[in-house]
Amino acid sequence: MKAIELKRDFHALIDSIDNENLLLIFYDLIKRRTSTKEGQLWSKLTKQEQKDLLIAFEESQVPENLISSEEMVKKHKKWL
Repeated sequence: MKAIELKRDFHALIDSIDNENLLLIFYDLIKRRTSTKEGQLWSKLTKQEQKDLLIAFEESQVPENLISSEEMVKKHKKWL
């Protein structure tokens, strides 16, 4: 999908939402994402948090470590 199509579809999606709270959530998310410079979040992490995140990423590359969405929902249903 090209950028112009994404923008058109995104505008249509926004126009279809009547829930003000949901719109505010989307607005805040997009505003934060567009104002945050690349790498800014990483630099705010401690060395240990960076290390843990890299380990988690490496572990996520091993198929045996992954579970299906259905399993995840079932396992964490009380919080969803």
